[in-house]
Amino acid sequence: MNTTGRQRFEDVKRLDQVISCGSGSGKVELQYLHEYAGISSSIGLTANPITGNFTKCNAGLSFSNADLIASLTLKEKGNSLNASYYHTVNPLTNTAVGAEVTHSFSTNESTITIGTQHALDPLTMVKARVNNAGKANALIQHEWRPKSLFTISGEVDTKSIDKSAKVGLVLALKP
Repeated sequence: MNTTGRQRFEDVKRLDQVISCGSGSGKVELQYLHEYAGISSSIGLTANPITGNFTKCNAGLSFSNADLIASLTLKEKGNSLNASYYHTVNPLTNTAVGAEVTHSFSTNESTITIGTQHALDPLTMVKARVNNAGKANALIQHEWRPKSLFTISGEVDTKSIDKSAKVGLVLALKP
């Protein structure tokens, strides 16, 4: 291995091994990225890695092409499994649908979220999502200047309709 920690292979576009230490902890990350697929794995180490204590341990697989992205990720030291799918329905209107399933092995609970987005015009985007816990979110976002956005968002718990809905306003200014 060379001094930068990077190895090159003819059949692999990129294979990185990164070891970074700070505040008495470290992280080891391994990635394989290809034009259509990727594999990533990372382990967070405590101050004494000889004991075998991991602060974080994640691994993931992904697949993508021109109109879809699918991924499977094992997170939280193997306690949580996440699968997601994003599909562009109409690239002209930036219309897309997505779904995500997250399962926690410790609580044996799963969350299913589905969502969609659609561009009303080249500067205005509408997004909405709902999950199996009854949380429904929606937003409208307008780019009124290049890289400057105005967003209005809302969330309602459909299973507790007597509770107040949440409303948010965001003004993001970027030079």
